[in-house]
Amino acid sequence: MHRYFIDQRQEELRRRVRDFAEHEVRPRIAEMEASRTVRPDLSRLIARQGWIGATVERAYGGMGAGHVAKTVIIEELSRVSAAMGAMVQASQLGVAKIVHFGSEEQKKTWLPAIAAGDCLPTIAVTEPQSGSHVLGMASTAVRDGDAYVLNGRKTYVGNSHIGDLHGVVVRTGEGAKGLSTFLVESGTPGLRVGPQRPAMGLHGFGFGELFFDDCRVPATHLLGREGDGLSVAYSSSVLYGRPNLTAVSLGIHQAVLDETTAFCTERRRYGEPLAELPTVKLKLGRIQSRLLLARLSAYHAVQLLDQGLPCDAELMNAKLVNVESALESAQDAMDVHAACGLFTDRPVERFLRDAHHVFAPAGTSDVQLLRLGELALGQGKGEWSERLAALLRPAPVERPEEAAAPPAGREALARVS
Repeated sequence: MHRYFIDQRQEELRRRVRDFAEHEVRPRIAEMEASRTVRPDLSRLIARQGWIGATVERAYGGMGAGHVAKTVIIEELSRVSAAMGAMVQASQLGVAKIVHFGSEEQKKTWLPAIAAGDCLPTIAVTEPQSGSHVLGMASTAVRDGDAYVLNGRKTYVGNSHIGDLHGVVVRTGEGAKGLSTFLVESGTPGLRVGPQRPAMGLHGFGFGELFFDDCRVPATHLLGREGDGLSVAYSSSVLYGRPNLTAVSLGIHQAVLDETTAFCTERRRYGEPLAELPTVKLKLGRIQSRLLLARLSAYHAVQLLDQGLPCDAELMNAKLVNVESALESAQDAMDVHAACGLFTDRPVERFLRDAHHVFAPAGTSDVQLLRLGELALGQGKGEWSERLAALLRPAPVERPEEAAAPPAGREALARVS
C-alpha cells in the first residue's frame, strides 16, 4: 500500500510508528476528545522516541533521515490521532529555523536536546492584526547592550503551551529587511503564555498565544543576522510547514478510508453489507482515488526535497491537493455513515473536524493557487528548496563510526545563497 518512494528503512520506520500509535496514542484519544486540552505527557512520550529530530543531522544527535522519513512519521501518527501528528509537525517546524539559520553554537546547544525529546521547539510568526501578512507584524525587538528587549503578541503558535524554545520573528527595523528572529526559552521573564482555548478539532494539540512584555533575550539568541526574519519565516513555512501539514492531511485521509470501508463491511442493508450498494461503492471508489493521488503528490514532493532539487511548486501543490481531497473524502465518509456519523462512538466526525484545522496554516488553498499561478506566469521570487538545497539533503547512510560532521549551517547557507 505504501510502496511509493519508500525504501526498506522507511517502511520499517512506518511499522514502528504505527505500532507506537496503536498502543500508546489510540487508547488516549477518548480522554483527549473529552477534555479538549493539551496532553503534555503524551507529547513528551512521543518526543522521546527521537522523531522530532527526523531531519536533524546525526552529528547533532538526530536521525538524519530526511523529509520522506519525516512525512512517514507524521502520516502514521495522524492516521491514529491528527492532534499528535500536528504536535510533531509543529515541533519539526520549530526545528527548521535552527537547521537553516542557526550558528554552529546554537545548533550544538539546541539540536541534541530537541533530537532527544528534551526540548520542544516552536515558531511564532502570526499576529492577531496581521494574520498571514508577515510584513504587517507589529511586535518589536530593540537592542539594549548585550540583549534585545521584545514586546508584542503572537497567536496560533503550535505547541505554545508545551514549547520549551520559541523561535519568535519580530520587527527590528523597517520593511522586509526589518524582521529578525530570536530564540526565547520558556520561563524567560516577560514571556507569558495565553490560556488554552478549546477548538473545533485537534483535541490534545494546542496552538495559542504568546505575550512579550519587556522580555529580555541575550543577543546570542539572535538567529542568523538582523534582517533574516522574513527568510526564516518563509523558508520554514515552505520547506517544513507545507509538507508537514500535507502529511497530517494524508494521515487523516487514510483513516477516513480505513474507517469507512470497515463501517461499510460491518453494516448491513437489505440483507447484504452496505458496501454492496452501488452508490456506496462509488463513494468508496472516489475516496480511494483521491487518496492514491494525494499520496503520490505528497511523497513525490518530499522525495525531490530530499534530493535537493527545486520543488517549491510541488510542495505547494501537495498541500493543496492533500487538504482539499481529505476534506472532500471526509465529507463523503459522513454521507456514507449518515446519522451514525453524527455520534462520537464513530471517529468519522472527528476526522472531518480535524481536517478543517489543516486548511489555513502555511497558506490556505487560495494562497497555494495564487503562488502556483505566479510560478506559471514566471513571476516567482526564487525557490527556497533551491536556495537551501545543501541543508536539505539527508546524510548518506553509513556506519556511525564513519559519519563525518557536516559543515556549519551558516557556511553552508552562504554557499547556496
